[in-house]
Amino acid sequence: MLVSSLTDQADHSVVLLPIDKAHLDDYLKSQDDFTRQWLSSVNFDAEVGKMCSIPDHSGHIKQVLVAVNPKNSLWSLAECPKQLPVGTYELQDSFHLLDPEKAALGWGLACYRFDRYASNKKGTSAQLKLSKEIIEKVQPVLEACFLVRDLINTPAEDMGPEQLSAEAHKLAEAYQAEFNEVAGKDLLKQGFAGIYTVGKGAAQSPRLIDIKWGKASNPKLTLVGKGVCFDSGGLNIKPGDNMLLMKKDMGGAAHVLGLAKLIMQANLPVCLRVLIPAVENAVSKDSYRPGDIITSKNGKTIEVGNTDAEGRVVLADALSEASQEQPDLLIDFATLTGAARVALGTALPALFSNQDELAWAVVKAGKQENDPLWQMPLFAPYKRFIKGKIADLSNNPSTGMGGAITAALFLECFVNESIPWMHIDLMAWNDSNQPGRPEGGEAMGMRAMFAYLAKRYAS
Repeated sequence: MLVSSLTDQADHSVVLLPIDKAHLDDYLKSQDDFTRQWLSSVNFDAEVGKMCSIPDHSGHIKQVLVAVNPKNSLWSLAECPKQLPVGTYELQDSFHLLDPEKAALGWGLACYRFDRYASNKKGTSAQLKLSKEIIEKVQPVLEACFLVRDLINTPAEDMGPEQLSAEAHKLAEAYQAEFNEVAGKDLLKQGFAGIYTVGKGAAQSPRLIDIKWGKASNPKLTLVGKGVCFDSGGLNIKPGDNMLLMKKDMGGAAHVLGLAKLIMQANLPVCLRVLIPAVENAVSKDSYRPGDIITSKNGKTIEVGNTDAEGRVVLADALSEASQEQPDLLIDFATLTGAARVALGTALPALFSNQDELAWAVVKAGKQENDPLWQMPLFAPYKRFIKGKIADLSNNPSTGMGGAITAALFLECFVNESIPWMHIDLMAWNDSNQPGRPEGGEAMGMRAMFAYLAKRYAS
């Protein structure tokens, strides 16, 4: 897929020229009468989003004008692969309107297809010709984004805890990383009662996936991703409509695998660890119940007020495990709360951190990468809402207000205060088709986080 969407070689290519209203007159002055007359006859006015194919005198396309917004390089060419005829198009940005790397990335993201289950598989029709250097910079990001999308889009029947573990193992092998997992009742033996309890009602055993990569002498960077491969809600079962997208509840796991791929491929000088609690929250005779008490990995007890608030329970164990090593930086990604979507909508992940400087740096990176996040507060007075009645904590806050904040505060209880920590609560799903962003699984905040990490650990 990637090879067919971007190329640095072609026997024949059509010029693809970005244009805007400010430069249209200059362009017209440089063209022959035929071209000027053609553009006039089709009323091309360089309105953003419009395209115009210009033929030569033999009737073949010689050039395509694409009206762009110079402030939005990433998605400026994202409609082109869908609308242009089969062929190869060479980007010639004569007016220097676009960032070529971002434009190439947007083109590549627009060529994504999830056709694993389709009987009629359609390949990419249009190629973009670029320099080899640009392709080498863009391709790893595309591969990571496609990995995230593929993992999330795959139905739970083919992406349960076992299959998610297999994908993580495959990634670890590709980069000579160490892979381990603790599964089934062995979780109890090692103190991961939260992961075991949430997942014990499912056909596939719950597990904690553990990847380690890099030199031990490098700064320790730990990524934690929520891996609830399907969330029925457990005994507090969700209404049917609310279950339709629950294959995406392992979106946090997909994100940390995609981010780990970028980190390892770039060979960042870090000692990387990836922890994924992988479970299915299912309904069976073995399902955990409201009122149960769970002793987490760090010894804090959790009173189960709602079995549909399972994500924070499994993350509690993984964050506790991560904290034992005292990493230099700890980051978790999770499709954790609907409250974050209510607050910020589906396309803007909520970012929490115990260090404002960290959050500000990532938000800045998000703006630069056109991969936005928004900081939300760890508002300490709300901790009273997550206190348990007969245990240390409750997974079901006593108020529905500020749900993204109370969930983040719950997770904070399992992170050592001295560890710099970021928590990203995200949708991981495009709820409609947009240029370069097809409906379905989506990487959100991952490119921003990698840009921040690459700068932080620049050798």
